[in-house]
Amino acid sequence: MATETLFRDDAYMRSVEASVIGINERGGIILDRTVFYGTSGGQPGDTGTLTRADGRVIPIAATVCGETKDDIIHVPAEGAERPETGENLTLALDWERRYKLMRMHTACHLLSVVCPYPITGASVSEEDSRIDFDLPDAGFTKVEVTEKLTELVEADHPVFTRWISQEDLAANPSLVKSKNVRPPSGVGRIRLVCIGKDAVVDSQPCGGTHVLRTGEIGTIHIGKIEKKGRENRRFRLRFGAFSA
Repeated sequence: MATETLFRDDAYMRSVEASVIGINERGGIILDRTVFYGTSGGQPGDTGTLTRADGRVIPIAATVCGETKDDIIHVPAEGAERPETGENLTLALDWERRYKLMRMHTACHLLSVVCPYPITGASVSEEDSRIDFDLPDAGFTKVEVTEKLTELVEADHPVFTRWISQEDLAANPSLVKSKNVRPPSGVGRIRLVCIGKDAVVDSQPCGGTHVLRTGEIGTIHIGKIEKKGRENRRFRLRFGAFSA
């Protein structure tokens, strides 16, 4: 049962009315549409609330994907009640948390611009995120990378999405920065997240949520560069000013 994923077109939509189209065997709630992002691509799923017509609130502790990324499952907090199939609910995101994730995820895209090497792993969180690069010798310092990131943030580049065909992606393999994870095949079209006018800064497949301008990211820095194997370096990205 596919859900209309409103966050793909408008990541700033915080609330919406939706109908319950199913409850799975684990009690997960499936809706006809949602503003909640399901965990994937290194970005955690959203939390928030579902409010029933009588005002009773169902807290959502996590949002995950089912068999595909169009199957969005809202996981109630332990002990929370379950709605009925066909019931209309009001969805509301934990917006403060979501917006931090949007800012951080966009910052991770900028880090992949500053360090243009194959990505072997990534994890986005509210305060401390990481990207692992296939990079034998870092050759970078925390100060240098922070300065370049700051330049991209302060340039306040636009961030936008566009769609391309599977054939377009196959003809432009350099768009894919991940070494181990490829965009799903056979889906017909691929969502690109682009940064800069005419995507001059960056363009890569991504299904996550992002801010509309790099300036919204705010102050960001590299907290640590770690060696994670002979040819792997982990860069830790954090909010706030750089501290030696």
